[in-house]
Amino acid sequence: MLHYDVWQTAGGFNSIEESIHAIGQNKTLTNEIIEVLEILIDRIDFLEIDFSFCYSQPLKVHGRYTREQILAAFGDSTFQRKSSNREGVVYLENIKSELLLITLEKTEENYSPTTMYNDYAINECLFHWQSQNSSKPDIGKGLSYITHQLNDKSILLFIREKNTDEFGNTIGYVFLGLANYKDHYGSKPMSINWALKEPIPPFLWKTSAKMALG
Repeated sequence: MLHYDVWQTAGGFNSIEESIHAIGQNKTLTNEIIEVLEILIDRIDFLEIDFSFCYSQPLKVHGRYTREQILAAFGDSTFQRKSSNREGVVYLENIKSELLLITLEKTEENYSPTTMYNDYAINECLFHWQSQNSSKPDIGKGLSYITHQLNDKSILLFIREKNTDEFGNTIGYVFLGLANYKDHYGSKPMSINWALKEPIPPFLWKTSAKMALG
């Protein structure tokens, strides 16, 4: 995760250890990282939750992470290869898990009319999500969502308020942890209600619930 935070590309060194050592050699950079971390730690007003999972990974529930950090944490990006995924759905076959990366406030500038999905919180423990337009409940990807628990497939939710902040910086996703299928309606796209193991944190709840009102 640190490698991609700094270099943004795969490889470039003989090993991950060499990459991290090179970061440490830049004293100006490391001092700035320490200063930023101290500021951010002082601003924390909620507790992240440890996440026990079948796959060893460093993320905590309610922590905020960039796409690059998420893909590295779950092994879709490695030191040798950067993930080519740019979609909001990432299926990881080796750990039978699907990551749903959801942006609440969508604009025509960043999304086409066919990807303006209607995603919002119904309450602190129930999230409404629209699937990709091709999903149907009786076959393929749509059916896999309905039967994911029977097939030991994990669904992991990541949510952010919008693409960028007021300064134009890309906003990271808040990890909401495991989600389980509750019910659905419709087809192409399907509207699925996901039951969350952990409630949506207060700092995200207001924006998430507001989207239900349009």
